[in-house]
Amino acid sequence: MVALNPPVCDFGQPAVDFDLPGIDGKRHTLASCRGPNGLLVMFICNHCPFVKAIIDRLIRDCRELSTLGIGSVAIMSNDATVNPEDSPKSMQQWAAASIFPFLT
Repeated sequence: MVALNPPVCDFGQPAVDFDLPGIDGKRHTLASCRGPNGLLVMFICNHCPFVKAIIDRLIRDCRELSTLGIGSVAIMSNDATVNPEDSPKSMQQWAAASIFPFLT
């Protein structure tokens, strides 16, 4: 169930570093994704109806953030054996078809 009142982000906490494989075949870290003015980290997946409902706005907003020097990365943390639609190949197809302006 989705939290109706999620906690407010603690903007004083530093981001936790990561090193994850991307659908582009490269590895991505916090430092490599960050723009000169910050980084937006999103957790998305292919099958989520909430993500599908806002994906056009995410694409638009990430393009705008890029012009402000803010990088964007989308992390898909689901198990593709449980949700086959969330496989890396499916994410590659979705990213290509939608022309994602962010790293996945």
